[in-house]
Amino acid sequence: MLLDPAIFADGDLELTGRLVQASNATFFCELTSAAGVLSCVYKPVRGERPLWDFPDGTLAEREVAAYRISAAAGFDVVPATVLIDGPMGPGSLQAWIDVDDDADPVVDLVRSGRTPPGWFDVVEGLDAHERPVTVIHRDDPQLRRMALFDALINNADRKGAHILVAQDGRIWAVDHGVSLHEEDKLRTVLWGWAGEELTAEEVALVTAALAASSELDEFVTVVEQAAFEARCSQLLLDGMFPLPAGTWPAIPWPPL
Repeated sequence: MLLDPAIFADGDLELTGRLVQASNATFFCELTSAAGVLSCVYKPVRGERPLWDFPDGTLAEREVAAYRISAAAGFDVVPATVLIDGPMGPGSLQAWIDVDDDADPVVDLVRSGRTPPGWFDVVEGLDAHERPVTVIHRDDPQLRRMALFDALINNADRKGAHILVAQDGRIWAVDHGVSLHEEDKLRTVLWGWAGEELTAEEVALVTAALAASSELDEFVTVVEQAAFEARCSQLLLDGMFPLPAGTWPAIPWPPL
């Protein structure tokens, strides 16, 4: 019930707080309908910070487009997301995920050379005290699926903070406003499977995503949709997870 987008179609939306750590205007709210009360995240278009490389006023549409592809292709990594005309005008509305505050991290920062078994090194650097550190992430099948999804939607900002571990252990992906650009902008902390061969299940997911490209019709440009289809086709041709392109920073900042 909590992730059924049909619930968003009717009801009263009340803003109850603002997520001040977000770079764009982001509000916590409650949607009351016949189905009950649903906690949501509302991102009005008017609160979007202009970006040099993404057209103004398009981030909400990209949020919805990412959900539509996730749902249609069977990735199921993005909480239900719709466009609404809310209290502050048009914007995206997404089901809130109650995270498990006691869950072990899925992305972390450790002293270099101390990566535990079952984790991947992503990038090395220096901390505030000039000590060598490494950004790492877990070798987890849910994260692997998310990494493949990000490659398809050309996610330019997969930080650790955009990966949520729910109370039931399920891992969710949020914040997809800077995705689906026509140019290669993949920037993520989930590089652990780069160059690895796609499994049969993953090939099926990419094939389903390509077949579902019409889900993007209302939300991105024709050129961006064609670029999405080209990425899907290239992944199927290569048969492996992409490698960093070298023409764009491969890691978001800050990574966590």
